[in-house]
Amino acid sequence: MSSESSSQSLARPTEEVTVSVNGEDVTTTVEPRLKLSDFLRDECGKRGVRVGCEHGVCGACTVLVDGRSVKSCLTYAVQVDGSDVVTVEGLASDGDLHPIQDAFHREHALQCGFCTSGFVMATKELLERDPDPDREAIEDGLADNICRCTGYQNIYDAVETAAAELADAERTDGGVSGGADELLHAPSDDLEDRTDGTDGSGGDA
Repeated sequence: MSSESSSQSLARPTEEVTVSVNGEDVTTTVEPRLKLSDFLRDECGKRGVRVGCEHGVCGACTVLVDGRSVKSCLTYAVQVDGSDVVTVEGLASDGDLHPIQDAFHREHALQCGFCTSGFVMATKELLERDPDPDREAIEDGLADNICRCTGYQNIYDAVETAAAELADAERTDGGVSGGADELLHAPSDDLEDRTDGTDGSGGDA
């Protein structure tokens, strides 16, 4: 076997994918086994996507795919070809934190901050599905996310605060920061630590 044919036989297969990440189209070639979490962190620079257990248990890697929360450590990048993906960096608008992020900050719903971005994204889906959840609905909606620091009560308080503020904004001006489309736009790079909901206190995996 020639060296050329040998190298071809050893070459790993790749596929081209096009994904909208926080409103920006990304087209690249990936290996079929590349996890969505690694694609977002390493290929797209979205370091707010945390990698914790890598078994879909902790929820730190939660992102939205076509509006639904998914564990990006259990999803392959090729599975989201043609989809809209939103990470925690995509929630802020024009330098202002999304009300969910702001509520987590004001209600002290974090300590180490590692899990916070996953909770924020799970909350985003929960409040879009149920804008006025009671405490039981909040607990159920966040059941797939684990926090080892806070004891959860401040997190649940933050969700209630965010729900109230989003409802109030909807009543007064018909939306927050110009509406849903604007919320999908990624913030500038210098806001990345703030938009992951941790104020920079949570480290990368």
